[in-house]
Amino acid sequence: MGKIVVLSFIAGDCQQGFQHVRLEIKEDNQRLVGTFTGKLPAAPQIPQLYNTWQSKYRQMGSMLRIEAKPTQVTNFSRRDLEADSDALKQQLNDWLKSPEFYPANAGLLRNVKPDEEVRFIIQTEDSHLRRLPWHLWEFFDHHLKAEVALSSPVCQRQNSPKTRNKVRVLAIIGDSTGIKLERDQRELEEKLPEAEIVFVEPEETDVSLVIRDSRGLGWDILFFAGHSVSEPDATTGKLFIKNGKSVEIGDLKFALRKAIGRGLKLAIFNSCDGLGIANQLADLNMPQIIVMREPVPDMVAQEFLKYFLEAFARGESLYLAVREARERLESVQREFPCATWLPVICQNLAEEPVSWQELCGLKSAVAPPSSKMKTYCQYCGSENVADVMFCETCGSQLRK
Repeated sequence: MGKIVVLSFIAGDCQQGFQHVRLEIKEDNQRLVGTFTGKLPAAPQIPQLYNTWQSKYRQMGSMLRIEAKPTQVTNFSRRDLEADSDALKQQLNDWLKSPEFYPANAGLLRNVKPDEEVRFIIQTEDSHLRRLPWHLWEFFDHHLKAEVALSSPVCQRQNSPKTRNKVRVLAIIGDSTGIKLERDQRELEEKLPEAEIVFVEPEETDVSLVIRDSRGLGWDILFFAGHSVSEPDATTGKLFIKNGKSVEIGDLKFALRKAIGRGLKLAIFNSCDGLGIANQLADLNMPQIIVMREPVPDMVAQEFLKYFLEAFARGESLYLAVREARERLESVQREFPCATWLPVICQNLAEEPVSWQELCGLKSAVAPPSSKMKTYCQYCGSENVADVMFCETCGSQLRK
């Protein structure tokens, strides 16, 4: 059993400091372990450092998925970018070691073991905090099964029971000017052979219709590949689709709400600058979202998708699949600096993270009570509760 950690920034900002910060720790079964409070001092240098890093990062160019036209490489310096990255990491960790934050930090380290799986949620509306690379916190260096996600302070559970017999994926292929989206399609087909994947390249007026699904069956996963962009304050975003047209996420509100009501559990935007997109989807109580926090080079987007789908489809939790895929981007960081900074989960705290087994109908989202009788899988030997139909480890059908 793992842990859920929620770090909530109640009031304040980086300029004035945060006078009320709450850290709550729960078991995976939602049993409360402890709640700790603290403060964080003013740290105006942190958003300033991020803005400096961001400005230099965005000069990199190299086939980004940020807009429907090729980006121009400007005066980019890898050395300067790496120096800014190190400075931001140091400042973030120094800030989180502040004496005012010690009660929360001590409670965290005392109650979360290094070998536990941890879903670490940053709950805030502050746009500066949402942009920060929280995975650089030293906590994650020592807790190798922990992954961070963002969450809105306001959320609601969606009562949308699964009625489909197989996983349905809507893959929207957007404008491909200057980038190659064929590999995204190939990775989906190769890594998710059991799923029904519907690829569409819709016109501007058709995006809402395909999300609604004329067959009325709904979708489990919404995937988008192409160009996208968010407003500077990361509150809104838009997608670039066929012929360079753009669609505002706000214009898809009713279609997305219908899809979520029919059981849409996960949205993946393998495109640039997605925090504004995620923010708008969070307002619709989308269960889980994966976006890129900054412009993403084409190859980085392709590699992330490959690694994530491999891990997720073999049974890793959503959080560990994202961490594995994110860390494996280290292999391309010499060519694309800070690639491991880009993927981020946005989580509806009222929802449990979806698993591939759950989507396939092989595993309940809620673990059965441990007091029930056990049985053993004849294929892999794993222990299971007696009344499940499929092995919780390998997915094989159990004999009764």
